[in-house]
Amino acid sequence: MEPGFDLGHRLKGLREAQGLSQRELAKRAGVSNAIISLIEQNRTSPSVGLLKKVLEGLPISLADFFAGNSRLAPQIFFRAAELVELAGGAISYRQVGRDMAGRAMQILHERYAPGADTGAQMLRHDAEEGGVIVAGHLEVTVGDRRTVLGPGDAYYFDSRTPHRFRNAGEEECMVVSVNSPPSF
Repeated sequence: MEPGFDLGHRLKGLREAQGLSQRELAKRAGVSNAIISLIEQNRTSPSVGLLKKVLEGLPISLADFFAGNSRLAPQIFFRAAELVELAGGAISYRQVGRDMAGRAMQILHERYAPGADTGAQMLRHDAEEGGVIVAGHLEVTVGDRRTVLGPGDAYYFDSRTPHRFRNAGEEECMVVSVNSPPSF
C-alpha cells in the first residue's frame, strides 16, 4: 500500500464514479449501509475479506483498488522492495507488479503471522488459485475439505469454492501463490 493511501477516499471516489449511493453499494456487496459509511470516513479498518466483499459490489479487485490509476511501463524483474503491499498486519500480501490490467495471472508473496487467518468469512472470487508453502504450516480449507500443508506442499483449486487460510504453526508461514485471472 502506498504511504498516505486513503482507503475511504478511494472507495468513495470509485462508488461515486459509478453513480452508486452508499445504500446501493451496500446492497450489491451484501453488507450494511453503515459499514460502507464507516469505511469511507476511515472510521473503521475493514478486514481483507470484508474489503474484498465490498469491492465485488463495484466490481474491482483488491489489486486494482490499491494500484489506483497508475500506469507504469511493463517490468520483467522485481526486487523484493518493489512488490506492492496489498494488505499488511498479521497477514501480508505482496503482489508482483503494480498494474494488473490485461494480465492473465496475479502472483502474491504471502506472509502469515503465527495464528493469523483470513477471517471467519470464507473467501470466494472468480479465478483459479494455486500456491506453494515456502516456510511454516498453513491450514487450507476449501469447501468442506481441510488440511495442513508444510514447506514444499502446494494447493490448487477453483476460487469460486469458498475457502480460507490459517497459519497452523508457531512460526511465520510464507506462501507464493497465483490467481488467474487476477482477482484478489
